[in-house]
Amino acid sequence: MQTIILQLPDSLNITSKEVGMLLAARLYEQGKLSLGQAAELAGYSKRTFMELLGDYGVSVFNYPAESIARDAANA
Repeated sequence: MQTIILQLPDSLNITSKEVGMLLAARLYEQGKLSLGQAAELAGYSKRTFMELLGDYGVSVFNYPAESIARDAANA
């Protein structure tokens, strides 16, 4: 696993836990991490991570509309 060190301005008033959640949510949204991987990165259980995703404007159901329509048509 990589370690990244960021220096953020004090004026942001953000904790390292919040930074981890922001990064995990964004990487999950982009499909670069699975739900479990993103939850682990953020330091939460899957259930808690799923509940928090809404606070960051990220849907738990991370599928493009085209994929959903295709799956429905194939069902």
